[in-house]
Amino acid sequence: MISVIQRVSRARVRVAGQTVGEIGQGLLVLVCAEQGDTEAQGDKLLAKLLKLRIFSDADGKMNRSVQDLDGAGQHGGLLIVSQFTLAADTSGGNRPSFKAAAAPDEGRRLYDYFVAQARTVHPIVQTGIFAADMQVELVNDGPVTIPMRVAPAV
Repeated sequence: MISVIQRVSRARVRVAGQTVGEIGQGLLVLVCAEQGDTEAQGDKLLAKLLKLRIFSDADGKMNRSVQDLDGAGQHGGLLIVSQFTLAADTSGGNRPSFKAAAAPDEGRRLYDYFVAQARTVHPIVQTGIFAADMQVELVNDGPVTIPMRVAPAV
């Protein structure tokens, strides 16, 4: 699975002019399932991003995770948005190929699984709408943007 994690002060997703997901301080998580991906990769990606220490402590060092923004257990939000274009291959010309992305039904299944798992372990989870034409607004805090890829188990 491929993901881009952005540390945000706030973020929201709109579909047809309506806000469908919105968070304050936390992580905007753009996620893409690729062919051959499994739930195990989603679990590994979720565990990693929840513990990723990219929020500043009192000294300005990146020592806090989205699960502990203030050092006393305050949780930040997760805004999880499906984005199959993360699987783009631009090596063959000017038009990206998306052959590596999971088929739509499988991509939806893995996205839904990922969101459901996130909701079981984190109290603030919002989403976009799978396969919708979405407008994502964010204030990238830092900016801090981190690409993550979880490879299939061998």
